[in-house]
Amino acid sequence: MAEPDFVFDHVGIMTTEVQPQEDWVEASKIWVTNPRNHPEHIEFLRYRDDSTVPDAVRYNPHVAFRVKDLRPHLEAEGVEILIPPFTVGDFLEVVFVRKHGMVFEYMRYLKDGWFGN
Repeated sequence: MAEPDFVFDHVGIMTTEVQPQEDWVEASKIWVTNPRNHPEHIEFLRYRDDSTVPDAVRYNPHVAFRVKDLRPHLEAEGVEILIPPFTVGDFLEVVFVRKHGMVFEYMRYLKDGWFGN
């Protein structure tokens, strides 16, 4: 049986409260938690006032999927790219899009890891 094109990874939810084990992302001016540490795979995102993250991503939850290739998820009909592809550290390529009226994050892992892990 072939591997699926995408696999559920996490749900991202905005918060204004400090969370345990947050990691700082200087480029976006946000604190994030590792969704692998949450039983329901929730990633909490706490934005600094001067965050560069677009409002569509900042003020809406997102669903994230692991993918082998970002391109098909960028080129699909009805996709609006909210944050173009970017690399997190040396372990992850990410894009945020809106489709079906919802925000999705597609993640292509370059190697295992999560910030300090």
